[in-house]
Amino acid sequence: AASVGCAVPRIGRVRQVHGAVVRVVRSGELDQAVPDADAAVTRDPGTAVAVVAADCVPVLLADPVTGAVAAVHAGWRGTAANIVGATVETLTREWGVAPASLVAAIGPSIGPCCYAVGPELRAAFAQAGHAAALTARWFRDDDTRLVLDLWTANRDLLQQSGVAAEHIHVAALCTQTHREVFESFRADGEQAGRMAALIVAPARA
Repeated sequence: AASVGCAVPRIGRVRQVHGAVVRVVRSGELDQAVPDADAAVTRDPGTAVAVVAADCVPVLLADPVTGAVAAVHAGWRGTAANIVGATVETLTREWGVAPASLVAAIGPSIGPCCYAVGPELRAAFAQAGHAAALTARWFRDDDTRLVLDLWTANRDLLQQSGVAAEHIHVAALCTQTHREVFESFRADGEQAGRMAALIVAPARA
């Protein structure tokens, strides 16, 4: 909380369930039960929103026009369900955010170098309605294994939602590769810790 300039009680959290539900955080409701969701959005000055991850993709969004911010947890299920698209939609509905004005940061997570998956994941993305041209970019056969590129998938889904390509920043740091710095559930299982991605809504003039 100190790192982003907000008081500890002013952090909106969610109980992450690998879905596409977005929580709207209002400062007067922070003492209520933490809901099941995988993204949190706010525009209340001095209030932060946060998600935690240990291989899944953390995505932070900020709108310099309205001051609205969002924290998103995008595992493969959330990515298939287009949680980033649902978050952009919520920002637009709640505060009139223009998607093209958003700035997005895709944080450290498991990268396409390490994320070997089974063919059932590619089938799940197809069943979720993603175009074959997109899933062909997100899944690739790498020698004897199928790998999933969650960085490209979430970048493409943000652009599909109207976020400008030049406003999307990808850390491109793999949590499994850099275990000495990051937490990786795939590498360390139940012994893995969690990393927090948080962002605070600025004071409005």
